[in-house]
Amino acid sequence: MLFDYKPPLSPLDILHQDKDIVVLNKPCGLLSVPGRQDHMKDSLSHRVQAQFPAASVVHRLDMDTSGIMVMALNIEAHRHISMQFEKRYTEKSYEAHLYGMIEKDTGEIDLPLIIDWPNRPLNIVDHENGKTALTRWEVIGRDPDNNTTRVMFYPVTGRTHQLRVHAQAIGHPILGDSLYAHEAALSMSGRLMLHATMLTLTHPYSRKNMKFTCEPDF
Repeated sequence: MLFDYKPPLSPLDILHQDKDIVVLNKPCGLLSVPGRQDHMKDSLSHRVQAQFPAASVVHRLDMDTSGIMVMALNIEAHRHISMQFEKRYTEKSYEAHLYGMIEKDTGEIDLPLIIDWPNRPLNIVDHENGKTALTRWEVIGRDPDNNTTRVMFYPVTGRTHQLRVHAQAIGHPILGDSLYAHEAALSMSGRLMLHATMLTLTHPYSRKNMKFTCEPDF
């Protein structure tokens, strides 16, 4: 069962904007950057560049993940922020609703990941060839009646689909995940229940530490 979740056509949800950066709340179902095919041209970067022509992408969220994305508005800002992501100087957190009841209150998932080439764009755990992937988590709510757990994910690394694969690997897939959830978890939500709630970075001009937050709409 695959859901065709359409992103809203509403105006940009801008959380912060100055001469160097623009921080946005990306809706679920919208690509971060345009795809190759004509029907995949709509994207957050395309919409932002219509208003800020110099805007450039420094990191991405999955199409089905909503939440905080930052874009640079000049070359120097792009270089500085890209370096922060590359060196893991930024901090990020994501809220997710998972299938099943997690007993522990906190933990970490340390499982190496690699792209599953025959089944792209899927990624899989591979202890021999995978790249290091580390996710820390904490439970923020439990719903025994619906057999679900709300967690905050704190990814240390930033591998493709890291949170989605790690959640699947521990037996608690994210609700509504059309790539990694089993049928029961998939059918419990019409969208992927994963949202980037917080991002911290150093401003490329002022060098001040900045923290951006955005609550999910689920």
